[in-house]
Amino acid sequence: MVTSCVWCTVHMGLSGRRTPTRSHCTIDEPTKQTKFKGMKSYISYRLLPSHTNQQVHRRYKHFDWLYARLLEKFPVISVPRIPEKQATGRFEEDFISKRRKGLVWWMDHMCSHPILSRCDAFQHFLTCTDEKAWKQGKRKCEKDEMVGANFFLTLTTMPGSPVLEPQEVDGKLDAFKAFAKRMDEGVLLLNQTAGEFARKQASGFKKEYQKVGLAFKGLGQAFEIDQQPFSAGLNKAMSFTADAYDVIGEMFAEQPRQDLDPIMDLLAVYQGHLANFPDIIHVQRGNQ
Repeated sequence: MVTSCVWCTVHMGLSGRRTPTRSHCTIDEPTKQTKFKGMKSYISYRLLPSHTNQQVHRRYKHFDWLYARLLEKFPVISVPRIPEKQATGRFEEDFISKRRKGLVWWMDHMCSHPILSRCDAFQHFLTCTDEKAWKQGKRKCEKDEMVGANFFLTLTTMPGSPVLEPQEVDGKLDAFKAFAKRMDEGVLLLNQTAGEFARKQASGFKKEYQKVGLAFKGLGQAFEIDQQPFSAGLNKAMSFTADAYDVIGEMFAEQPRQDLDPIMDLLAVYQGHLANFPDIIHVQRGNQ
């Protein structure tokens, strides 16, 4: 018989610690640093965990190391992807801002996860401030034997948890697989549609409103030739209308940052999760 992992408790060397109150961690102040007398440059981010209120500084390679450890440690937990590596343009302001935003989304998810947030590797990443201690803790995490298939040895069931027959587990996995596939298609379509609409707002809509504004401005310039006293008010109204259309165009261009961009960032997180599930389902079937 197979015990459903939905109700499993994971023992990760936490010495019986109770689940802590959900914490969060800010990521800011990306700063260009150098080493080896300026021969190597990198971007350092300041992290401030709420449960310690003690800042640490981490590079992208540290995030990459943590991500790799979590993938190895938890084969049946969906670990969201970190922003992808990039060989060129790493020090451009737009890229740094976009990467930091992606890391913030990733960290928010990690801090909210009841298991990943308590993992020794994750806590070491958030709290270690000493370089020597960092290397020692890093080696300890890399020597962890409870990874891969051994992860299942760390699972126990809570009292009263339901026990499922293999066919029941297969049915639940098939249903979830179908749901994940359909959701993946829906998320992809929504992300593409939102992206296209955002591009139209930032370029097409903006340009169209600016064209209208330019047309009003041209008409206003024609009226300016007429210097009759009674024309002054009309000339002023024409100029005001032209400026108003320009402002509306700028508002369309800026609006995606307020709504569509955050939605697409969230959808990107979901796309990362959905891409993980086929492998997770495969591992689950193999350990029944």
